[in-house]
Amino acid sequence: METLKNTSDLLVVGGGVLGAFHAYAGLMRGLTVNLLERNNAPRGATVRNFGQVVPSGLNLQWQGYGRKSLEIYDAIHQQGDIGIYPNGSLYIASDDEESTLLDELHAINASVGYVSERWSASQCQKRYPNLRSSYCQDGLYFPQEVSANPRLMIHRLHKFLDEQENYQGHFQAGATNIESDGNRVTATTTDGRSFVADQAVVCCGHEFEMLFPSLFRSSDLQAVKLQMLRLRPQMQNQMSGNILTGRTIRRYESFAECPSWNEIKERENEVDFANEFGIHILFKQESDGSIILGDSHEYQPAASSSQMGFDLSNDISEYFITAGKEIFDLEHWDVDSSWYGVYSQTSHPDGIFNQTVDGNIHIATGIGGKGMTSSAGYAMHHLGEIYDD
Repeated sequence: METLKNTSDLLVVGGGVLGAFHAYAGLMRGLTVNLLERNNAPRGATVRNFGQVVPSGLNLQWQGYGRKSLEIYDAIHQQGDIGIYPNGSLYIASDDEESTLLDELHAINASVGYVSERWSASQCQKRYPNLRSSYCQDGLYFPQEVSANPRLMIHRLHKFLDEQENYQGHFQAGATNIESDGNRVTATTTDGRSFVADQAVVCCGHEFEMLFPSLFRSSDLQAVKLQMLRLRPQMQNQMSGNILTGRTIRRYESFAECPSWNEIKERENEVDFANEFGIHILFKQESDGSIILGDSHEYQPAASSSQMGFDLSNDISEYFITAGKEIFDLEHWDVDSSWYGVYSQTSHPDGIFNQTVDGNIHIATGIGGKGMTSSAGYAMHHLGEIYDD
């Protein structure tokens, strides 16, 4: 497309999934949009996550954003492959407590019109023949949910944005300063350019920390380190869709809204290794047959995130494998690679850090583990607030 001038209606700082979808939301409003990304491509949590788009795991407020995101993913995917796979999500219960939570979540979703299907053990095993009967008691299936290849999706989304009118993405152009005169925003970048816009949205925790250090230090943001691994391809086992297991049922926000949640959580062993490291067992098979397995959660105040270790824990990886073998009988458990990602999240119930500076600089970051699932829908909502719809 024709390159925009450095003046636009909307300036987005940060090219991860939250920033990219703010740019998309701006375009859908008919705005001209410039986006700044400090790297040559997104490098953070957007490309290091599991790639499960699961509104079913969110509380009802954020489920609404997640459901809107599903619509947006579908609309974009109709125009070209962006690495989204509509194969649904299955939660697998391993005991009576988890089955009770599935019953209750099924009822909650029925009350708000979000489709879910209660599955017997045999239905679960029909979909996944290598699922161990000793583990599976029953399941809850969400047919509308999708999987994403996170290392592919964001790059294709940027390619899609580049093809749109009134948009320009600027990479290796991190914002070093941003200020408002009360009417317009001016941002200076690492390559010496200046960008001017009516409104600006800062969607990257790094830029937030650098541009507004006092506000960042006083925020309630936490850094969360997640570890996961990838098993070598195995084509004999077809495991389409998002697979979420008993420890996920005992962790995700949506289940905290179930009537039995508090009673069940009170009976848990708090010194359990999995609880100590925030582990729940997820599976997702990629198109090449490899299987992503994880994940864990370690927490640190964002202002002191540099103290967070950069090592991968063998104990955590071994736990993934040991717990995984209790759930599935796979062709092999050979590890191809392992990695960690870090995202930021808030400790308050709104689930995102959202603050306006000088009237037209809007910080939106700390979306936590909800980014891939709900960024698209949240960005639409957020711009509606900014433009006072």
